[in-house]
Amino acid sequence: MLTPAEHTPMMQQYLRIKAQYPDALLFYRVDAFYEMFYDDARRAAQLLDIALPQRGASAGAPIPMAGAPAVTLDTYQAKLVRKG
Repeated sequence: MLTPAEHTPMMQQYLRIKAQYPDALLFYRVDAFYEMFYDDARRAAQLLDIALPQRGASAGAPIPMAGAPAVTLDTYQAKLVRKG
């Protein structure tokens, strides 16, 4: 496992928040999208039937991510709620 110092400041913040809510999908606002990373991204991609690209890197490793445009977030969240 990577140490926090090996991540970018944004990913350090994401991982700190995620550590507080390990059982929840964390939607993290990045510009005009709400993104999920790592295991949350894998889980959300499967539940929402959305793409799972790997973009950027943190500590030299690609980051799996899945996201939803901020303007349509309600649609994605409603789908997750329906799926329990």
